[in-house]
Amino acid sequence: MATVRETIRRESANLTVSERKIGDAVLADYPFGALQTIQELADRTGVSAPSITRFVGKIGFAGYQEFQRQLIAELRQSRSSPLQLKATEKLGSADAFLADYSRRAVGRINEMSKSVPQEQFDRVLTLLADPARALFLLGGRISDNIAGFMSAHLKQIRPKVHHLPANPEFWPDFLLSIRKQDVVMLFDFRRYQRDLATLAELVAKQCRPSIVLITDKWMSPIARHSDHVVALPIENETAWDSFICALAFVEALIVKVSESNWPATKQRLEALDRLRLLSWGQHLEEKDDR
Repeated sequence: MATVRETIRRESANLTVSERKIGDAVLADYPFGALQTIQELADRTGVSAPSITRFVGKIGFAGYQEFQRQLIAELRQSRSSPLQLKATEKLGSADAFLADYSRRAVGRINEMSKSVPQEQFDRVLTLLADPARALFLLGGRISDNIAGFMSAHLKQIRPKVHHLPANPEFWPDFLLSIRKQDVVMLFDFRRYQRDLATLAELVAKQCRPSIVLITDKWMSPIARHSDHVVALPIENETAWDSFICALAFVEALIVKVSESNWPATKQRLEALDRLRLLSWGQHLEEKDDR
């Protein structure tokens, strides 16, 4: 089922100027921007309450209350833990679980290929492939593994790649070096981490780099501070959300960044290989001496 955010964006071309203003206000602080009375939303946007009623009707809701109920349901889903997801999981046949799970994974990747426009992928790629821009990557408690995977590969391809430490105590050291032309790439999936949202807000206000968020359809709060938001499928009908799409998206970026200037990538890889061989040879000599 499409989220309210997706529905508003899909119907944007059919909205009047006033209705588009309402939609922009809802999306600017999603989903909290519409979890207030209809009059409060009217006062904030400068449109009438009847205009808001017409807006929610045009995007498919019977009334403002139904519209808010959907937003509240999405908010609950965004905070679902494995304990809540366990109640609705559909594991299928135990005798062929691996094959069934593989089909689900392929289904999620196919879904991603349809929901993430090539133009959005290309915009993110352009940022990451620019050697003049320093890259700073960080993820949440689980998703930081993907940020680490990406940074380890990109460090072989281009300079100025930094995987931020998980401990916030070390963040100020990196914040001092982030410039406006740089890129901060954050991974945050449900249940979202408050410290990452705090970091994004601080970076947006103090450093003003390009912020790229990789998240899910319910949208991390980091979205309100981001220049580029990539929403990926994560539901897999089990108690555990899947990061298969995040990994596939990252791998695709790694391949294309390496190809954006292959001669430079090749030169860097050759230099790294020489240094590794020298380091390994020295290690063997020291071992022989002992």
